[in-house]
Amino acid sequence: MITVFVVRPDARRLSYEFLQLLRAKDDYMGGTWQIIRGGVHEGEMYAQAALREMREESGLVPNEFYRLGTVESFYTDVDDTLWHSAPFCAIVDRNQVARVNEEHEVLRWTPRDRIDAETMWQSERDLLAGLMRDILDGGPSKPFLRIRL
Repeated sequence: MITVFVVRPDARRLSYEFLQLLRAKDDYMGGTWQIIRGGVHEGEMYAQAALREMREESGLVPNEFYRLGTVESFYTDVDDTLWHSAPFCAIVDRNQVARVNEEHEVLRWTPRDRIDAETMWQSERDLLAGLMRDILDGGPSKPFLRIRL
Protein backbone atom coordinates (compact mmCIF):
# COMPACT_ATOMS: atom_id res chain seq x y z
CA MET A 1 0.00 0.00 0.00
CA ILE A 2 1.05 3.62 -0.52
CA THR A 3 0.20 6.92 1.17
CA VAL A 4 0.68 10.28 -0.54
CA PHE A 5 0.62 13.65 1.18
CA VAL A 6 0.07 16.25 -1.54
CA VAL A 7 1.40 19.70 -0.61
CA ARG A 8 1.43 23.09 -2.31
CA PRO A 9 2.68 26.55 -1.30
CA ASP A 10 0.04 28.77 0.26
CA ALA A 11 -1.15 31.94 -1.50
CA ARG A 12 1.61 34.10 0.04
CA ARG A 13 4.24 31.37 -0.43
CA LEU A 14 5.12 31.60 3.26
CA SER A 15 3.77 28.22 4.27
CA TYR A 16 2.03 25.16 2.80
CA GLU A 17 -1.40 23.62 2.29
CA PHE A 18 -2.25 19.91 2.25
CA LEU A 19 -4.75 18.21 -0.05
CA GLN A 20 -7.59 16.36 1.65
CA LEU A 21 -10.33 14.45 -0.15
CA LEU A 22 -13.83 13.74 1.20
CA ARG A 23 -14.59 10.04 0.72
CA ALA A 24 -17.83 9.29 -1.15
CA LYS A 25 -20.64 8.48 1.28
CA ASP A 26 -21.21 4.98 -0.14
CA ASP A 27 -17.49 4.08 -0.04
CA TYR A 28 -15.41 2.66 2.83
CA MET A 29 -15.07 5.40 5.50
CA GLY A 30 -17.50 7.53 3.49
CA GLY A 31 -17.95 11.12 4.65
CA THR A 32 -14.45 11.41 6.15
CA TRP A 33 -11.55 13.60 5.00
CA GLN A 34 -8.61 11.52 3.81
CA ILE A 35 -5.33 11.75 1.94
CA ILE A 36 -4.40 9.75 -1.13
CA ARG A 37 -3.99 6.04 -0.48
CA GLY A 38 -3.93 3.02 -2.70
CA GLY A 39 -2.62 -0.37 -3.57
CA VAL A 40 0.47 -1.38 -5.47
CA HIS A 41 -0.09 -3.44 -8.61
CA GLU A 42 1.96 -6.58 -9.23
CA GLY A 43 5.31 -5.60 -10.70
CA GLU A 44 4.80 -1.90 -9.88
CA MET A 45 7.36 -0.01 -7.84
CA TYR A 46 6.01 1.80 -4.77
CA ALA A 47 6.95 5.25 -6.08
CA GLN A 48 5.23 4.47 -9.40
CA ALA A 49 2.11 3.37 -7.53
CA ALA A 50 2.12 6.61 -5.53
CA LEU A 51 2.36 8.73 -8.68
CA ARG A 52 -0.37 6.68 -10.40
CA GLU A 53 -2.74 6.92 -7.43
CA MET A 54 -2.08 10.65 -7.19
CA ARG A 55 -3.02 11.12 -10.88
CA GLU A 56 -6.09 8.89 -10.54
CA GLU A 57 -7.43 10.49 -7.35
CA SER A 58 -6.50 14.15 -7.91
CA GLY A 59 -5.24 14.65 -11.47
CA LEU A 60 -2.10 16.28 -10.03
CA VAL A 61 1.53 15.73 -11.00
CA PRO A 62 4.34 16.69 -8.58
CA ASN A 63 7.18 19.14 -9.17
CA GLU A 64 9.09 17.53 -6.30
CA PHE A 65 8.63 14.03 -4.93
CA TYR A 66 9.94 12.52 -1.68
CA ARG A 67 9.72 9.32 0.28
CA LEU A 68 9.29 9.70 4.00
CA GLY A 69 11.87 8.25 6.37
CA THR A 70 9.63 5.51 7.76
CA VAL A 71 6.89 3.02 6.87
CA GLU A 72 3.34 3.35 8.21
CA SER A 73 1.65 0.31 9.75
CA PHE A 74 -1.97 -0.03 10.82
CA TYR A 75 -4.59 -2.70 11.43
CA THR A 76 -8.12 -2.89 10.00
CA ASP A 77 -10.63 -5.12 11.71
CA VAL A 78 -13.00 -5.13 8.69
CA ASP A 79 -10.68 -7.54 6.89
CA ASP A 80 -8.43 -8.53 9.85
CA THR A 81 -5.39 -7.18 8.02
CA LEU A 82 -2.17 -5.59 9.16
CA TRP A 83 -1.26 -3.04 6.48
CA HIS A 84 2.16 -1.61 5.72
CA SER A 85 2.19 1.55 3.65
CA ALA A 86 5.09 3.35 2.00
CA PRO A 87 4.50 7.09 2.54
CA PHE A 88 5.40 9.84 0.08
CA CYS A 89 5.26 13.64 -0.12
CA ALA A 90 4.38 15.25 -3.45
CA ILE A 91 4.90 18.99 -3.79
CA VAL A 92 2.77 20.47 -6.57
CA ASP A 93 2.61 23.85 -8.23
CA ARG A 94 0.00 26.11 -6.68
CA ASN A 95 -1.61 26.75 -10.07
CA GLN A 96 -2.33 23.10 -10.86
CA VAL A 97 -6.04 22.32 -10.74
CA ALA A 98 -6.99 19.31 -8.64
CA ARG A 99 -10.08 17.23 -9.34
CA VAL A 100 -11.75 14.33 -7.57
CA ASN A 101 -12.54 10.89 -8.98
CA GLU A 102 -15.50 8.62 -8.16
CA GLU A 103 -14.00 7.67 -4.77
CA HIS A 104 -14.40 11.22 -3.48
CA GLU A 105 -17.02 13.97 -3.42
CA VAL A 106 -14.99 17.13 -2.92
CA LEU A 107 -11.49 18.29 -2.05
CA ARG A 108 -9.99 20.98 0.13
CA TRP A 109 -6.57 22.49 0.75
CA THR A 110 -5.90 22.58 4.49
CA PRO A 111 -3.34 25.08 5.85
CA ARG A 112 -0.24 23.66 7.52
CA ASP A 113 -1.22 25.12 10.88
CA ARG A 114 -4.58 23.22 10.72
CA ILE A 115 -3.58 19.92 9.13
CA ASP A 116 -2.76 18.15 12.39
CA ALA A 117 -6.20 18.95 13.84
CA GLU A 118 -7.93 17.96 10.58
CA THR A 119 -6.13 14.61 10.23
CA MET A 120 -8.11 11.58 11.35
CA TRP A 121 -5.44 8.99 12.13
CA GLN A 122 -2.58 9.14 14.64
CA SER A 123 -0.27 7.30 12.24
CA GLU A 124 -0.84 10.06 9.67
CA ARG A 125 -0.19 12.80 12.25
CA ASP A 126 3.10 11.08 13.10
CA LEU A 127 4.04 10.99 9.41
CA LEU A 128 3.11 14.67 9.03
CA ALA A 129 5.46 15.65 11.86
CA GLY A 130 8.37 13.98 10.10
CA LEU A 131 7.34 15.34 6.70
CA MET A 132 7.27 18.90 8.01
CA ARG A 133 10.59 18.59 9.81
CA ASP A 134 12.52 16.61 7.21
CA ILE A 135 11.09 17.93 3.93
CA LEU A 136 9.15 21.19 4.26
CA ASP A 137 11.53 22.68 6.84
CA GLY A 138 14.64 21.41 5.02
CA GLY A 139 15.95 18.90 7.54
CA PRO A 140 19.33 17.21 7.00
CA SER A 141 17.76 14.10 5.43
CA LYS A 142 15.82 16.03 2.74
CA PRO A 143 18.31 15.48 -0.12
CA PHE A 144 18.39 11.76 0.62
CA LEU A 145 14.58 11.45 0.67
CA ARG A 146 14.09 13.05 -2.73
CA ILE A 147 13.03 10.83 -5.61
CA ARG A 148 14.05 12.09 -9.03
CA LEU A 149 11.11 12.36 -11.40
